[in-house]
Amino acid sequence: MSSVDLLVRAQPFIQRLQGKTLVIKYGGNAMADPALQRAFAEDVVFLQMVGIRPVVVHGGGPQIEKGLEKIGKKGHFIQGMRVTDTETMQVVQWVLAGEVQQEIVGLILQAGARAVGLAGPDGGLIRARKLQLPDAQDPTLLHDIGQVGDITSMDTDIIRSLQSAGLIPVVSPIGFGEAGEIYNINADVVASRLATELQADKLLLLTNIAGVMDKAGQLLPELSSQRIDALCADGTISGGMIPKIAGALDAAKAGVGNVHIIDGRVPHALLLAVLTDEAIGTVIRS
Repeated sequence: MSSVDLLVRAQPFIQRLQGKTLVIKYGGNAMADPALQRAFAEDVVFLQMVGIRPVVVHGGGPQIEKGLEKIGKKGHFIQGMRVTDTETMQVVQWVLAGEVQQEIVGLILQAGARAVGLAGPDGGLIRARKLQLPDAQDPTLLHDIGQVGDITSMDTDIIRSLQSAGLIPVVSPIGFGEAGEIYNINADVVASRLATELQADKLLLLTNIAGVMDKAGQLLPELSSQRIDALCADGTISGGMIPKIAGALDAAKAGVGNVHIIDGRVPHALLLAVLTDEAIGTVIRS
């Protein structure tokens, strides 16, 4: 299919989404492969150029692991959540709000648009408290996972101001507490909450898999809340996928139009999910 044909097919999607906000969680292999990095930045810039308002929330798990290796530490996880002691939090902060965020801002600049990096304390964006993590098998048992945050509130005025000025916000998943303490927050959770607060038309979660799979390894193109409950109960959804799916479901229930879980390993997967009717990844509908 020619580029002209693709643009013609995309036109009704562009018209419907003009002026609408899309929240995009950027992570996985899409952040590690230079060609996929460029494709992602090009997609984000193209969306802005046609009148759509993208907001990027990024992860950085592999980059944090490399940072920890440099100081002789190894990451530890409980139920898909990174255990974050004080030393680990320092690494998380300089990797996410420094190295990774600035790389994304630079990629967007190279692709032809302007971006601004933000973390939780900026403009009071993400307020948080220490997360109490219930055990998956025994909810009365709470795991202490250190400086991991549970979002208490968001102030999205700074996001809206940047959008109005033609800038693309790039958000690091770091929150701050009442006493100024800093918290590491799961990026999928931040993206889902931000999509809810902004009443985004879509939330797009880039992953390292084709979407949500059943036990036989078959892609599930669409999920309801009832099906998600069943998949969690039988262990099909587990580990790091739990906070991703939980946040996606919360966003869908709160009025976000559609939540797409898509394969970030596919070049321009973002445009395929937003501007075509191709069945790509898994969709959770509001």
